[in-house]
Order: sequence, then structure tokens, then C-alpha cells
Amino acid sequence: MESLDAARLRERLQGLAELLADTVDGGASVGFLAPLDRAEAAVWWRERSAAVAAGRLAVWVAHEEPAGVLGTVSLALPDKPNSAHRAELVKLMVHRAARGRGLGRRLLTVAEEAATARGVTLLHLDTETGSPAERLYRSSGWTPVGAIPDYAADPAGVLRPTTIYYKRPGAGPASAVVG
Repeated sequence: MESLDAARLRERLQGLAELLADTVDGGASVGFLAPLDRAEAAVWWRERSAAVAAGRLAVWVAHEEPAGVLGTVSLALPDKPNSAHRAELVKLMVHRAARGRGLGRRLLTVAEEAATARGVTLLHLDTETGSPAERLYRSSGWTPVGAIPDYAADPAGVLRPTTIYYKRPGAGPASAVVG
């Protein structure tokens, strides 16, 4: 796993764009409609470099040569004093060609460990209800809070519910479900 600063993010831009487009084209609901143009995906990632440089976004990639970027995960870090204890896990993606090898779990672990090292005591995320990602989060000790109907459109443009999860990194599984 490699942690990306703003310069490294720009160097890995094309691989990250390919990964994002592959993820969307594979049906994952990560904020984009299919088909996602690689140039549009590159613009989206390029725009993230300012947040990385400002310390508001931490990004990790898994890559191997010659395949390139196989997966990524990010932590969105709040910029307000009353929320410095928490972070949002965003854009956990694994290329379709690299799935089934535990890469998603390793990326998730890297983000959770980095959050703990930063003093983050609460993580949260949202994911499409019923998606394969839910199995990963539940088996990794994340607690579902509840679902919001028609939260976001999937890549085909169909409105789907989203489930909100939280985890207290370093504390093991949560003891109670809220909601």
C-alpha cells in the first residue's frame, strides 16, 4: 500500500481514473453514472489533490506493475474543531480484475489503522444497501445505523437506498446498533 501526497496522486492520476471508471462500469455506486469517461474520472481525481495537499483527504493505493492501480481507499478528514475526532471512509474501490483476493479488506485495514494513528476515534461511511461492500463492512466490525431510501442513483441511474455505518477504530466491534 502506498500513501499518496498531492504530487504522487497526480502521478498516479491515470491509474486512479482507470480504477474509478472500471468500478462504475462494474456497477458500483460511488457517485457516478455509467459509462464514466476516463477523462472525466481523471478530472475528478485531479480535483482531490487540493484536499490531499490541505490535509483534508488521505488517499492510499494498492498497485503492482504492470497492472497499475488495483485499489484505493480514502479518509475524508473534517476541518472543524468539534469534529476532529472523526473521519469518513470514502471511495474504497478494487478493480474488477483484482477482486476476490482480500485487497478490499487490506485497504480497509490500512485506512482504519491510519485513522487510529491520527487519533481518530470514530469512522463513518455510507454504501448502497444490499451491495457486496456491505458484507465487507459488516464482517470487519462496522455497525449499521440505518438506511436512507432513494439516497443516490446507481451507475444505471436508478435510485437506491444507502446504509450508514460507523466504527470505533481500535475498539473492536461496536456493542450496540443505533437507530
